[in-house]
Amino acid sequence: MESSLWLVPLMIVLVASWSSTAVVHGQLKNGFYSSSCPKAEAIVRSAVESAFKDDPSIAPGLLRLHFHDCFVQGCDGSVLISGPNAERSAPQNLGIRGFEVIDAAKTQLEASCPGVVSCADILALAARDSVDLSNGPSWAVPTGRRDGRVSSSSQAAVLPSPLDSIAAQRQKFAAKGLDDHDLVTLAGAHTIGQTECRFMSYRLYNFTATGNADPTISQSFLAQLQTLCPRNGNGLKKIPLDRDSHGNFDTSFFKNVKAGNGVLESDQRLWDDANTRRIVENYAGTIRGLFGFRFDFEFSKAMIKMSGVEVKTGKDGEIRKVCSRVN
Repeated sequence: MESSLWLVPLMIVLVASWSSTAVVHGQLKNGFYSSSCPKAEAIVRSAVESAFKDDPSIAPGLLRLHFHDCFVQGCDGSVLISGPNAERSAPQNLGIRGFEVIDAAKTQLEASCPGVVSCADILALAARDSVDLSNGPSWAVPTGRRDGRVSSSSQAAVLPSPLDSIAAQRQKFAAKGLDDHDLVTLAGAHTIGQTECRFMSYRLYNFTATGNADPTISQSFLAQLQTLCPRNGNGLKKIPLDRDSHGNFDTSFFKNVKAGNGVLESDQRLWDDANTRRIVENYAGTIRGLFGFRFDFEFSKAMIKMSGVEVKTGKDGEIRKVCSRVN
């Protein structure tokens, strides 16, 4: 009983902080379209809900799409532009999805408020709604982004990779103004979604060039992974990133990393570094309810911070009429 009583004032503080920190982010602001397109957020929500109803796996797809957008030239919708040399054609963007959901929302917005709502903002809102629909937190998304006019596959090299060491991850996040806390918190997005065997099977069979598996994988989990992704098997086979609840946005991802049950090498490496391990441990705590609440709060803050990376506002960029091409 005593352990639950001290949670109450902490939760009050967190809720108060949540409300006060999400009002303005740089030149973005909450309710940017309140006068120019009052139904903007509802229209995006409707498009995401419709897609989610048909296929809940679209949620992590949209979340990843926003993440990949922000890491390359900032959150400017450049990942949505199609073309043989555009970002979305880069090897690092293999398998990204959700474009049709953004296009559906844009079509409805252009019919309601032509030339007003940017594709970059649609993507930021869709990512938030995807988390919310997956039983995760919701948050006020500062809006007012404008769309970039440049999209180059060569610039996608800055994206974090499943093979990245902690040092490489840290450098890539720091280049975007994101710290270790942001890195670990945003990695928690892997509590939903799947990956393909080809992105992690190298950990299972000849990781050390002596025929051994990655020693950081727990032995019980290794057997499960080898069953799911057999040697010389189908590299396109999908497996959950969170073995316990890949359709539910929660803290089990961190518990998996702590136990040596991280699927991607980059995720498991979070346990190798003292600083990132401490953050993982905080989220993987055993006090029921508290750490889920804390992660929801911190994830919302980290998403607001990331979605403000190198944004174009004011007279920069444009408002695309069609998200897949510049005007």
